[in-house]
Amino acid sequence: MSSAFGYLLVFLGGGVGAAARHAVNRAALTLAGPNYPAGTLIVNITGSIAMGMLAAWFAFRGETTTAAERLFLTTGVLGGFTTFSAFALDATLMWERHDVAAAALYIGLSVLLSIAGLIGGMFIVRLQLS
Repeated sequence: MSSAFGYLLVFLGGGVGAAARHAVNRAALTLAGPNYPAGTLIVNITGSIAMGMLAAWFAFRGETTTAAERLFLTTGVLGGFTTFSAFALDATLMWERHDVAAAALYIGLSVLLSIAGLIGGMFIVRLQLS
């Protein structure tokens, strides 16, 4: 598979996943209202379930799938739907390799530094706008 074809697969799959995420967010906003991020919660949980199912399928039946299919579904569709599923898979694989310290560090750093990065980005823009 060429590099350009791989990017095209990710691009197309990402569009499918992002559109699905938007649909879930709109439905959750209608059902749960604007005061709780139900859409994000639903997307993160369902995306992680889907990633687990795909990872297991590829591990046990991988000979029936191509690299292009795996790239389209995981990096593309699920990447556009939620990157939380990739985070969950990475942490779980470390755990399964019995690298508990690395998994805990990855989880802690991902959550804390992502929140810190968001706060930092907001701070920088607010400084510029005030």
